[in-house]
Amino acid sequence: MCQSCRVSIAASLFDMDGLLIDSEVLWHKAEVDIFGTLGVPLYESSRRSTKGVFVKEVVDYWYARYPWSGPSANEVVEMLLERVGSLVESEGRLLPGAIRAIDLTSERGPVALASSTPLALIHRSLEHFNLTTRFASIHSAEFEPYGKPHPGVFLTAASSLGIEPSRCLVFEDSTAGVIAARAASMRLVVVPTPEDRADVEFLLADLVLDTLEELSPDWLDEQFA
Repeated sequence: MCQSCRVSIAASLFDMDGLLIDSEVLWHKAEVDIFGTLGVPLYESSRRSTKGVFVKEVVDYWYARYPWSGPSANEVVEMLLERVGSLVESEGRLLPGAIRAIDLTSERGPVALASSTPLALIHRSLEHFNLTTRFASIHSAEFEPYGKPHPGVFLTAASSLGIEPSRCLVFEDSTAGVIAARAASMRLVVVPTPEDRADVEFLLADLVLDTLEELSPDWLDEQFA
């Protein structure tokens, strides 16, 4: 489709972990610690293969491969959430350009958050960094039939703003999020980590950045025009 034929963007949807907050490494740390006690061979040096996936699906994924006795899947989920929340509060930091990106997009239209993280942990993390009031609405894949890469949480976020999916701009860092955004027919900015940047899914993005600091007001003006 020609650039001039494209509909203008009217709203922005942000992921959270690994995009706004440097918490993907904390999720991995929590998973190595907790799954390690259950006999699942995860290591600090390995990539997090379940990045962007809802936590219950992560637990089910590893249980199917390395079944353990002892705590139930729901108990392991709660252990992970509590561990990640504590790590965010003790070690977490905002990623470069996060506040600026939220401000720039908020100047041009409503902004929502759409994350695979359970809602209680989303609020715990946002409150820690005083980000809660910056979003018109906040959504978790916890309340969708499927998590990312299913587009459900993005579609719900768009609906909450009263904006057609094709007029939403998604900000993501994971391949699961990329697939979900494209399945929702949304435009897409991705900020992959250096080790993930070669993943072919990122070729689906409209814009690939090294950090959110590189987000250009002029580029946004073109999308929102």
